[in-house]
Amino acid sequence: MTKPPKYEVFEGKLTTRCRMKWEGTLLSAPGMLTLFIFLLLPIVGLIVLAFMQRGAYGTINWTPSVDNLKRLIGFSSFGWAPDNAVIVARSLILATVTTLICLLIAFPMSFWIAAHKKSTRALLLALVMVPSCTNLVIRTYAWMLVLGAQMPPTWIARAIGLIGETDSLYPGQFAVYIGMVSSMLPFAVLPLYTSVERLDWNIVEATRDLYASPLRSFCHGVLSQMKSGIVASIILTLVPSLGMYVVSDLLGGSKYMLIGNLIQQQFGSASDWPFGAMLGVILILASVLSLAVFQKVGGGRNYV
Repeated sequence: MTKPPKYEVFEGKLTTRCRMKWEGTLLSAPGMLTLFIFLLLPIVGLIVLAFMQRGAYGTINWTPSVDNLKRLIGFSSFGWAPDNAVIVARSLILATVTTLICLLIAFPMSFWIAAHKKSTRALLLALVMVPSCTNLVIRTYAWMLVLGAQMPPTWIARAIGLIGETDSLYPGQFAVYIGMVSSMLPFAVLPLYTSVERLDWNIVEATRDLYASPLRSFCHGVLSQMKSGIVASIILTLVPSLGMYVVSDLLGGSKYMLIGNLIQQQFGSASDWPFGAMLGVILILASVLSLAVFQKVGGGRNYV
């Protein structure tokens, strides 16, 4: 039996590839359409609205302008004021500090959970995740009660001189950080625990055999394998923290303004939707930028 000419074989492979490509496109079309309608389209609408102006009585003036961007930087008809820039900077600092605290707590906690038997690990992970199954507002109100003026944490803080005799832990910055860390901690623990559970301890032993110090052995033998888990923990903690406003609004006593609170105010009582949209665009850009940075750090590889 004679073989077909080479060009016929090539043409047959090309036809098969084209058919598979079109079949793949058709299969992914519903998902792509859903993403376009519920993700991309709202973002485009938010960007368009961000460059409009607030009209009389809270209406929208559909005349393009960069006034909202100038206002975000601090410029207005009354001169320059850093209020909005301070709120954005405060939000970034709060999200960063919250992420660092969560990592410092979650790292040893993940090793501690992984050191137990399998049946006990499941129970401990369930205990870590149970608070997340409760409504965030309810959890925040619970912290309001715990940190109140008549509760033991406030008595202890007064006794050691952290606060004044007439002060309390709630409302205040300390209460906001407590609420943020307690809300974000489960999202930092799970990726780290997964990385710890899948560690190849032979690599750690190899670093010790090569006379590495405990610190170098930890950095090159443990952290190098947990890199993707650390990046995932940072992303899952940092990005939601940037837009959090319920915790700061309740535990801060409506005095600890963050970008999330400012956005809620613009779409609510202020009825300034264009400026709220501009703040939302900045928040989206900050989230995308952080994702891009940590994706670059992670290298897009699975280290565990």
